[in-house]
Amino acid sequence: MSAGFPPLLTGFLGTVGLAFIIGLELHAYRRRDTGALLPEALGFGTTRTVTLLAALGFILWSIAPVVPFCVGLGVLGLMLLLDYRKRLKGGDTSLLPTVVGLLAYSLGPVVLQMPLAVLAAFVILILFALGEQAQIRRLSDAFPAREGVTLAKFFILAGIIYPLLPNAAIPYLAGITYTKVWMAVLVISGISYFGYLMHRYVFPRAGTLLTGVLGGLYSSTAATVVLARALRAAPADATFVPAAVIIATAMMYIRLFCVILLLGHQDAALALALPFGVLCLVSFAIGGILAWRVRGAASAAHSTVSPNPLDLPVALLFALLFVVFAALTNAVTARFGAAGLHVLSFVVGFSDIDPFILSLLDGKFQVGASAIVGAVLIASASNNLLKAVYALSFSRSRAMLPAATWLALSMLLSLGYVLLLL
Repeated sequence: MSAGFPPLLTGFLGTVGLAFIIGLELHAYRRRDTGALLPEALGFGTTRTVTLLAALGFILWSIAPVVPFCVGLGVLGLMLLLDYRKRLKGGDTSLLPTVVGLLAYSLGPVVLQMPLAVLAAFVILILFALGEQAQIRRLSDAFPAREGVTLAKFFILAGIIYPLLPNAAIPYLAGITYTKVWMAVLVISGISYFGYLMHRYVFPRAGTLLTGVLGGLYSSTAATVVLARALRAAPADATFVPAAVIIATAMMYIRLFCVILLLGHQDAALALALPFGVLCLVSFAIGGILAWRVRGAASAAHSTVSPNPLDLPVALLFALLFVVFAALTNAVTARFGAAGLHVLSFVVGFSDIDPFILSLLDGKFQVGASAIVGAVLIASASNNLLKAVYALSFSRSRAMLPAATWLALSMLLSLGYVLLLL
């Protein structure tokens, strides 16, 4: 629109134009849904009706935002109810045209009151609901009931438990609050759940390399175990496994960096960007070389790497480990300083390093920032050593030697970088 147009006229033309597009999509939807060839056989839902409803809503809102608009909404709702009863007698049970009619009437106030991003999302939602009918129906039919329970668990974690927690420090753990602990749970659970959904529903029979990528989003250690077992069970069909194990570790660095950044530890993320970035890129490069060397070989499909990561006991265990590691770190640093912290980091690397790393970054311990960054690197390094052992022991194959060698070498490189920081 031209800058010289009056704002009210601009809003009116925008409302009418968007309503016309929605009307076209609704008309197409009604034709697909009923199979009617004549417009009059479609009942409510023509392009003209939707456009005029939007214009009426805009005018009444402009006259007075409350009484005229609400009266019009009530009258329209009654008329749409009568139309729906008529369609029910004819066997048409769809409520979508009725809902779109009410939304079209409300389009004017959205144009006048809401930011452009909200307006765009509002219109896109309507068009998507009308235009992707078949895809949405297929998704609904394929959506397992257990995933609805999983989403409910996430809403419990994020919408019920988190708001109830006090933003107060946990006793004897300076800098660590109840909300920080639970926010870490939410971020880790969210990233893990994303990897789980991608592997289970988008790529349910993922090839070996993709298993490494998606498995690394959840747990590179779990992915290593699953891939190593696959190599042992069917060596001829799992030639890409060594490359996938290295790729899973590369994804670990990406996941850790994203988690650290999302939780607001920008200084730590900046300090870790160089070592994590180099190790990640080299891991991808070595994984790519190993995959190129066996190109053309069979690549077996693999089932989901991990169980559903949003079980409430898992979230509670993560929160408990977060607090335990924070308390342990506080005791070790108070007594032994940075040297004790680095020894603790190496030991913790043989377990779940996520709660340890996040508790380390959130707390206020008696060591400097470089010692904390070094501890993060040491924990990830010893975790790579653990994966090297798992890769060889679970696969029992010489083919896994290149992957195990790089994992062990990456540990040494990480420890060497830590020595440079000291």
